[in-house]
Amino acid sequence: MALAKIRRLVTVVDETHKEMGREIAPPTRRAAAVAVIENPFAGAYQEDLEALMAVGEELGGLLGQRAVAALGIQPHQAESYGKAAIVGENGELEHAAAILHPRLGKPLRNAVEKGAALVPSAKKMGGPGTPLDVPLGHKDAAYVRSHFDALEVRVADAPRADEILVAVAVTDSGRPLPRVGGLTKDEAKGDDGLR
Repeated sequence: MALAKIRRLVTVVDETHKEMGREIAPPTRRAAAVAVIENPFAGAYQEDLEALMAVGEELGGLLGQRAVAALGIQPHQAESYGKAAIVGENGELEHAAAILHPRLGKPLRNAVEKGAALVPSAKKMGGPGTPLDVPLGHKDAAYVRSHFDALEVRVADAPRADEILVAVAVTDSGRPLPRVGGLTKDEAKGDDGLR
């Protein structure tokens, strides 16, 4: 039984084929899957946010799978991930925290296979059309600098005052033309979530 009351689902894929006059082959690709959901606690203080934690668990799997599918890859081929949310004006930031933090991560990790690193996250308040930068980091080794990135998403009519926009982003690569040093994806072991 679906817990989230979803008004819209949006999926976007961003591909970079050329950067600074150089061909990027294969192109770097980032996908975001976004759900616009009803906020059951809009307009009133609620001490127990369990219902939103359960929604986060549901959306972690749904949005993670949609983002991986949009890239046309197998789950193990995903390299980076991130999560973010915008709460409409009748809600509060803690509503986004309840969705993003306690339970969304495990089903997202299942959708991308492994995911030893913390899932980068962001949250904010905003109205319809507010842009949201979904932070990205390597799924298994946080010190892989080539994968520090973000993907901007926005939905023109969301979130409305009583809604929450929830986004999950997944990539099949790092930034185009990375060259700031640090641990490379090929050197990463992914045992401790850092290296």
